[in-house]
Amino acid sequence: MVHDVLVLGGSGVDATVHVPELPLPYADTYGVPPIQERVGNTGAGVALGCAALGLSVAFADLVGDDPQGAIIREALSGVDARWGRAAAGTRRSVLLVGPDGRRTSLHDPRDTPGERLPRELYAGVRARHAHVSITGYCRDVYDDLDGIPTSTDLHDWDGVNDHHRDFAYRSGLVFLSAAALESPERVMRHILDRGRAEAVVCMRGAEGCLVLPRGGDLRAFPAAPLPGPVADTNGAGDAFVSGFLYGRLRGRPLEECVRLGALAGAHACTVAGTHEAPITEATLLARRDRIAAGA
Repeated sequence: MVHDVLVLGGSGVDATVHVPELPLPYADTYGVPPIQERVGNTGAGVALGCAALGLSVAFADLVGDDPQGAIIREALSGVDARWGRAAAGTRRSVLLVGPDGRRTSLHDPRDTPGERLPRELYAGVRARHAHVSITGYCRDVYDDLDGIPTSTDLHDWDGVNDHHRDFAYRSGLVFLSAAALESPERVMRHILDRGRAEAVVCMRGAEGCLVLPRGGDLRAFPAAPLPGPVADTNGAGDAFVSGFLYGRLRGRPLEECVRLGALAGAHACTVAGTHEAPITEATLLARRDRIAAGA
């Protein structure tokens, strides 16, 4: 079987805490709504988002022999998932979510020096595309992906941190956030100059995104209209990537891939939780068609 997408690394568990404001002023105690633990992190989001869009997905990662690992295994039971053991346990995050849906993430990566994603988990998987999460133990997977188009999401890279460089320079399609960048265009051009990417996409939240293809001009695209009130913004970037990859694997032009990504990201902002209810293929295409018709 040939999968559409192979996602490597990047699963974890999010504990979502709704707080009265961000940044949260100091106080000894805050009363908050029920705190829920859900599957989270970037790789899980891309895998679940692509699966909801009807793509065939394989997933490989390290998780712990702990309750959080069980949450992840259950959430990803609908895809072709392959698991190795994370020596330090499952990665987790505490997400502080304000009333306007903005969030602050407190991430516990559970890193173990020298840990690597075992080759046998993914080397035999046939896939049309591989998305590589920026977990340290995925740094060496590129040597085993020769001939498979690749992508990565650098998230809030500042353009300087060495951790991200291998992923930035070795991926064929690079996503990142503008959150930590003074000059997104400069960093995007740097990625193209130093690496192998054919295009770089810089996500800017409500301001839309910037797209710079190799040999082309920088273009700005608007955000998609929200289909409902903001619940929280967790997972919006991962949803954007899923929508973009859906368009790419369906042979759509770059501009439509961007718009499909924006629609998927807008949907994620209206759904509580990180990856609880990703947009489906039918809903994505219906919203695309309504916008195209001016409805």
